[in-house]
Amino acid sequence: MTATAAPPATALAELLRSMADDEFVIGFSDSEWTGIAPLLEEDVAMSSLAQDELGHAAALYGLLGELTGTDPDALAYDREPPEYRHCRLLDHGRGDWAMTIARRFLYDTADVIRLEALAEGSWAPLADLVGKLVREERYHRMHAGAWLDRLARSEGEPRDRLLAALIVLAPDAATVFTPIEGEAELVAAHVMDAPMTELEGRWRASIAPVFGDLDLPMPPPATDPERGRLNHGADFDWLWGEFTSIRRADPGATW
Repeated sequence: MTATAAPPATALAELLRSMADDEFVIGFSDSEWTGIAPLLEEDVAMSSLAQDELGHAAALYGLLGELTGTDPDALAYDREPPEYRHCRLLDHGRGDWAMTIARRFLYDTADVIRLEALAEGSWAPLADLVGKLVREERYHRMHAGAWLDRLARSEGEPRDRLLAALIVLAPDAATVFTPIEGEAELVAAHVMDAPMTELEGRWRASIAPVFGDLDLPMPPPATDPERGRLNHGADFDWLWGEFTSIRRADPGATW
C-alpha cells in the first residue's frame, strides 16, 4: 500500500456514494426474486446474494457517514430518487430471469475490476473493506457466470431471452465506469490505481473471452457518460418507493 496524504474528502465521498448506491440498489432489486426464483436452489441463492449486497452497501454507507458526519440510515433511505448515484445499468427493472442474470453478470464482472483497482489503495478504511468484499464478490461472479453460460448454450427460448436482455442493457452496460467528480485526485492520491476509462478497458478485456466463446454481442461503450449515474427512470422510482416505505412510515426506524 502506497503511503500518501489523506485523499480529498469530496472526491472520496463521491466514490463511496456511487459504490454504496450500486450495491444497495442491486441488492434490493434482486431481493424481489425471493419466493419466485425459477428453482428452489436459486430462491435461496438470490436471497443470499441480495443479503450480501445490502451488507456491502451498509459498510460503504458507514464509511461515507464517518467521512461526512451523516447518519448511514439517512444516506440510504432519506434521499429522493434523483439524489442516488447508482449506475444506469441498475435502473433496469428486475425483468425475467434472463434479464436478471445478464444484468448481474455485467455488474458483477465490472464490480470486480473496480474493487481490484481499490484493493491496494492508500486510504486504509476503504482498502481494508475492499479486501473483505472481494472474497464475497468472487462467488457472485461465479454464480452469474454459470447461469450466463447455461442460458447462452440452451438454444431456443433461454438463449433468445438472454440475447434480448443484453440488447436492452447494452446502452448502459458500461455505466459502472462512469467517471466521478474528483477522480483524477483519487488516482493521484493512490486511492484507486487508474481512472474509470482505463478500468472499463480492463473489464472489456476480462469479459471478451466469455462473450466470444458463447457467441454473445459485446456491450458498446457508454454513449452518454454525463448521464451514467443520473436521470433514473420509472423502474427505480418504484423500487425506491418499496425500500423507503417503512422508513417513511416510521422515520425513527433504524436499518
